[in-house]
Amino acid sequence: MENNPLFNFPPSFVLQNICNITGSAFELGENGNKDLARIATLKWFQRYHVYEESRAKQWLELGKFDIFAALSFPNADPPHLETCLAFLLWAFSTDDLSDEGELQRRPVEVENGHNPSRRILYDCDAPQPDDPYAGMLWDILRRIRLTATDGTYNRFAQAYLDWSGSQVQQAANRNKDRIPPVEEFILMRRCTIGAALVEAMVEYSLDIDLPDYVFQDPTFIAMSQAISDIMTWPNDLCSFNKEQADGDYQNLVCVLQVAHNLNLQDAVDMLTNMIRKRVQNYLELKKELPSFGVGVNAELRRYHTALEHFTQGCVVWYYSSPRYFRELDPLGKEKVVINLFAKIWTANAIRRVLSPSHSVDIGWLLLFLFLPLLYVKLRPYLQVEWSHSNTL
Repeated sequence: MENNPLFNFPPSFVLQNICNITGSAFELGENGNKDLARIATLKWFQRYHVYEESRAKQWLELGKFDIFAALSFPNADPPHLETCLAFLLWAFSTDDLSDEGELQRRPVEVENGHNPSRRILYDCDAPQPDDPYAGMLWDILRRIRLTATDGTYNRFAQAYLDWSGSQVQQAANRNKDRIPPVEEFILMRRCTIGAALVEAMVEYSLDIDLPDYVFQDPTFIAMSQAISDIMTWPNDLCSFNKEQADGDYQNLVCVLQVAHNLNLQDAVDMLTNMIRKRVQNYLELKKELPSFGVGVNAELRRYHTALEHFTQGCVVWYYSSPRYFRELDPLGKEKVVINLFAKIWTANAIRRVLSPSHSVDIGWLLLFLFLPLLYVKLRPYLQVEWSHSNTL
């Protein structure tokens, strides 16, 4: 993909404040139990040894997942907030396995990595797996079963299957350097970000009890799709810089570039306008939602209010997380100039450059790799020559 002229990016682009766009429709809250949840859940996470100690500290500092949980689940009580934070730590650490590093372009290994977790979804008597990711999920499922309805649990389990399957598809796209069409990518992106997992966690966070038929209503489904896009598309804007540095172009910005032959700034601006229109679309759909009776309507309002809180908290977290912005704080600014990160020369990136489609770059790559070695070999001769020249 590096040889696509559209992906010869300029050194910077301008990012608008998406928080203001979503904030015109969704309220922002913050949970006062953040510190208690952080202390308890970090101890829980450390038990699984997902990362070695220094790497775990860096990952947590960059993520600021405790702030994410507090902003996104502002009305959850302490036990539920702890589970919501545990969910975020599990989800992001699992997602990073396929989004970063060696598994990024290996669909078979991504599939195999999810299998231990898939085996425990519908087996409440299964012992806790030794695999750290499946082990974390096992405990999260146990907590969900304690207070959630069967419907909430089943929606979470199905959402996990959809999410894990979409990660395999995304790895296959990367493996083939395939940029999907816009509509196909949007459908897949709702799954890869785990939007349905989030919706189930929103239900769990307040022990919301809605009949299954509500989730089958066409307007309800359309609202779900709209708010999924509203929480997802800003992520593609904010994570674009991090992903392009890693040679990852499974991002809606890149998809729009290819589909419409756009430069980077035009694609960013197009996606920004798409978010603005999607917010209005959601508000219009909300007015069209049918009545399901007094009791169900009241519970449905709780659900949508909580989902809107999550979405706004999510967007604000994007803009405040060092995970996406290094040495830059875009939160509260109308627009900011984003300087692109330098490319990261991972093993995957080197393999891509060495592929036949990148044959023009091989000479430069070899020179880049062996120049330091050449200098070490020639340095004694250079020093002798330099000393002679100084005596003249």
